[in-house]
Amino acid sequence: MLDARIFYIFYFVASLILSGVYVFKWHKHFSVYFNLIFFIVPLNNLAYVWMANSHSLREALLANKIAYIGGCFNMLFITLAIFVLCHITIPNWLRLIMFGVSVGIYALSLTVGKYSIFYKSVDFVIKDGTGYLTNKDYGWGHTLFYIMIIAYFILDFAALIYCIKKKKVVSRKIVKLLVLAESLSVIGFFGGRMITDRLDFLPLTYVLAETIFLMIIHRICLYDITESGIDSILEKGTTGFVSIDFKYNYLGSNYTARKIFGELEDIVVDSPINSKESMKKYVIPWLDEFKKDENKDKHLYKTRDKVYNIDVNYLFDGKTKRGYQLVITDDTKDQKYISLLSKFNTSLKDQVNRKTAHIIEMHNNLIMGMATMVESRDNSTGGHIKRTSDCIRILVDEITKQKVFNLSEAFCKNLIKAAPMHDLGKIAVDDQVLRKPGKFTPEEFEEMKKHAAEGARIVHEILKSTDDADFKIIAENVAHYHHERWDGSGYPSGLKGEKIPLEARIMAIADVYDALVSKRVYKESMSFEKADEIIMESFGKHFDKRLEPCYVSARPRLEEYYLKISSYEG
Repeated sequence: MLDARIFYIFYFVASLILSGVYVFKWHKHFSVYFNLIFFIVPLNNLAYVWMANSHSLREALLANKIAYIGGCFNMLFITLAIFVLCHITIPNWLRLIMFGVSVGIYALSLTVGKYSIFYKSVDFVIKDGTGYLTNKDYGWGHTLFYIMIIAYFILDFAALIYCIKKKKVVSRKIVKLLVLAESLSVIGFFGGRMITDRLDFLPLTYVLAETIFLMIIHRICLYDITESGIDSILEKGTTGFVSIDFKYNYLGSNYTARKIFGELEDIVVDSPINSKESMKKYVIPWLDEFKKDENKDKHLYKTRDKVYNIDVNYLFDGKTKRGYQLVITDDTKDQKYISLLSKFNTSLKDQVNRKTAHIIEMHNNLIMGMATMVESRDNSTGGHIKRTSDCIRILVDEITKQKVFNLSEAFCKNLIKAAPMHDLGKIAVDDQVLRKPGKFTPEEFEEMKKHAAEGARIVHEILKSTDDADFKIIAENVAHYHHERWDGSGYPSGLKGEKIPLEARIMAIADVYDALVSKRVYKESMSFEKADEIIMESFGKHFDKRLEPCYVSARPRLEEYYLKISSYEG
């Protein structure tokens, strides 16, 4: 007979590999219960390897106690994960009770070998080189353990049945995978114990469960049509989003899209969209055209009183194309305007100007809104974007007065407008680093430093279609190089002296000054005198020495500004 230890080692290695795959695919918006499952399973399987290689009852019992971590907690986290996947909300007090029960049962399992609460008696046998526990006489504590496991199974299947009947927004593929995982768990947990004591099938069950959860996670990446932090904007905003895979199966949509295409309410996730008339008549031809020619990505969709602009794009998971996404915007006013323009071109000139101004305002508001959302993830007290923008305005005014540099009016306006975008790259920084209330480790600082280059990339994507090339360049430079230093010791590129764009050199002063004199959750605000001392010492090292007289002349206005907002906030 093949040594059972080989099976346990294989299961352990397999669980480690699957957990590694999960870490590779991890996204910050995954449920924390997934993390816990993929951590506990390898630990649980390692306990079985330990038990099989034990040489005494004491050693085997210690391994057995570790194995019960999986029995007591893995089922809890799987149950909570199923509730999350089925979009079923359970109150915090109930989660606390469930966790308390698991902790209590596990505490009882720790009495094995000392008291008769969990095991009244148990023997240890080594056969064919493999150690295992046999002749187990269970106590009342183990009965409670069985009751807890059965309760979790009942909760899981009840949630899945409810999901099938009531939750159309949940993929039926995910539900089927969850049913499969639960069925295997039942068979592995109860069936294996009826066959033999020498080989436990639970490690195999755990590995299969990990595999199924990886398949589920792969599907989740398709269904998540919103990015973390802007869910409410996408769900309740004026823009509609519809996601469809390459096989024309429906993946998801937001509230606005479902209002425009009412039939989306009746389509089950992962079902073909050709089951509905409006999808066959409009959406499928749009996708077919886009598939043949990606330039054919714009269409109009007219209802009785509205006209919508449809943009067809690819649906990306990271850099991988996973399907199509329709972006739907209300174009009624524009279409009416175009209709009138052919008859009243001259009289509508002012209206065109107002509309253009409105679009610019919307664009600027979008930029400010994105910047504010990024700032809300940071562990600062807020307002950094507004303050640095005002600081830039004061500094630019003094630079213009002193004529240190021959700045054009357009440059000054573009720099002031670009200032709120300087930290957009922080959206790519891990929450644990971004929100850390203390000094960074070297590794964490390297992670934080990524935000400069990432910010430049995001700004480039946002502004790549803009007609204002000068503003685009200035905004990218501000985001990319505002942490460079005059002496070349900055990041991300280590630029030195005049190789650092002027706009980034000016932004650096405003950014550092605000960081010094503003209160953060991890520090109090610094006095103007101390901040000024640091800034002045930094000219020629951190900052361009030629900007020093501009800062000196701007200093009274900067202090007046911060005193004013401090008084207002107080």
